[in-house]
Amino acid sequence: MEYAKLGDSGIEVSKLCVGCMSFGKASEDYHQWTLNPEETEVIVKKALELGINFFDTANCYSHGTSEEYLGRALKNNVVRDKVVIGTKVYFNEGHLSKEAINREIDGSLKRLGTDYVDLYIIHRFDYKAPIEETMEALDSLVKAGKVRALGASAMYGYQFMKMQYAAAQNGWTKFVSMQNHYNLLYREDERELIPVCDEMNVARTPYSPLAAGHLSRPTWNSESKRSATDKMAPQKYNATMESDMKIVDRVARLAGEKNATMTQIALAWQYAKGVTAPIIGGTKAKYYEDAAGCFDVKLTAEDIAYLEECYVPHAVVGAI
Repeated sequence: MEYAKLGDSGIEVSKLCVGCMSFGKASEDYHQWTLNPEETEVIVKKALELGINFFDTANCYSHGTSEEYLGRALKNNVVRDKVVIGTKVYFNEGHLSKEAINREIDGSLKRLGTDYVDLYIIHRFDYKAPIEETMEALDSLVKAGKVRALGASAMYGYQFMKMQYAAAQNGWTKFVSMQNHYNLLYREDERELIPVCDEMNVARTPYSPLAAGHLSRPTWNSESKRSATDKMAPQKYNATMESDMKIVDRVARLAGEKNATMTQIALAWQYAKGVTAPIIGGTKAKYYEDAAGCFDVKLTAEDIAYLEECYVPHAVVGAI
């Protein structure tokens, strides 16, 4: 495993992050393919064995049970200060109001079974709550010791700039990470958000680095339960399937040439693009073993150009 600092925070994270949307009680109104507590612990143990110390969840994942299952699995297998836990706030009553932030952090801490989270992430931009109210409330959590560092997730570049500026002007805690939608099939944030992050030394920890599995297999669909029941992935990717399959084909060809897996090629591309820690939401331990092999894959400038050549502009997916 390789490690890196999370922006300017000084927090050291593994360069692979476990995406915990896969954990939690299955339900008709959220996801039907999630893992129960025992299955969750298998994934957590394998991740720890591989040297992964970075885990990402959210207050809304499986109605809070993702946090519960993750907290339980970590408590059973590792000392708290050996792992970096990130969770999120936004998809809740009040979104990013001061009242909502103060309420939701306490709920997350209780479900996770911890006194603090290492990274508290705003899940989206709130168009209603004043930016100053949000940033001051987040800063108060850092000062209270409930949160070590702050992160943001999918939004537009100008929105992120406004929030960082408000923090800087008022002496409040700034964001050290950005969890945006980014992979070989979706690169729209290269226009503005990613350059902003890079200029500010904000670590990038993208979600969906394998495009819901489309970059890990030569066929568009699979026979997995997730592929059959996931309602979100088709909305993100199916509209551009025809053009995106050209990229999938190139990932498969390059994987064959380099004696690597498609997953490893797709992740190696992420690091070549300056990503700190892509988030892997695997439902089987073997997927993390596969992903960890990405550090042995080195892409040349020609390889990167080959993978990117067929990309066409996409409609924005993620920022709302």
